[in-house]
Amino acid sequence: MSLEREIESLYETDPQALDKSVARRKFAEFKFFLNRGEIRAAEKSAGVWRVNHWVKKGILLGFRLGELEDVSIDGRFRYFDKNTFPLKAISPADGVRLVPGGSSIRDGAFVAKGVVCMPPMYINTGAYVDEGTMVDSHALVGSCAQIGKRVHLSAGAQIGGVLEPVGAMPVIVEDDVMVGGNSGIYEGAIISRRAVIGAGVILTGGTPVYDTVKRAIYRREKDAPLVIPEGAVVVPGSRQIKGEWAQGHGLSLSAPVIIKYRDEKTDAGTVLEESLR
Repeated sequence: MSLEREIESLYETDPQALDKSVARRKFAEFKFFLNRGEIRAAEKSAGVWRVNHWVKKGILLGFRLGELEDVSIDGRFRYFDKNTFPLKAISPADGVRLVPGGSSIRDGAFVAKGVVCMPPMYINTGAYVDEGTMVDSHALVGSCAQIGKRVHLSAGAQIGGVLEPVGAMPVIVEDDVMVGGNSGIYEGAIISRRAVIGAGVILTGGTPVYDTVKRAIYRREKDAPLVIPEGAVVVPGSRQIKGEWAQGHGLSLSAPVIIKYRDEKTDAGTVLEESLR
């Protein structure tokens, strides 16, 4: 039986009926491949991102199997977590620069060579962070988020986690994307390659994004996620609220706006951090 079918079977079994020793061994095998990036919560095939439901089920199985464990540093710094998801074991041979100062990478996350982690940042289980990416201070990479190559997640950027429901698309940030400080990307939004998300932009599944260049509005449609086009430069904007009362009070809603598409000037601005790597 394949690992996928075994994980599916264990996930569907009543927890009270599970042989936990067998299940824990199978989960350990699953997490080995998850840590290596050989299995992922979502993958791009024929130009389309698809959720690997069974991988998300495997992560949820790990939480079901885990028991609360004391992982305190000492009597003053107390921590308690499921023993199936300790901190990720990494070494200098992994080629990850993990700068001192309170950062954490949870087991079950893949972090490729050349990734730079500035303190304090957090990468949750199931996440995939590809080569050359920088995760800056106070940035979060949520569970199952997929981050491409040479991405810069600026200080305070929040990449939301989407573990449940298992069929939900996690947040995807493709190669060479710049995510500005204090921005947030949630609910399975997909940021296509080379896009620039300006500081303070908030993107969710229900956020309409206004493209002033192509005169289009992008939003989530039924089962299709919100997709920011390749090379788009997105900044915070606003739009008026309809209705006499709202207009009389000058009320508006935040609205991400695409003001242009990436050009040589934009590229020069986003390449400045290379000297820090």
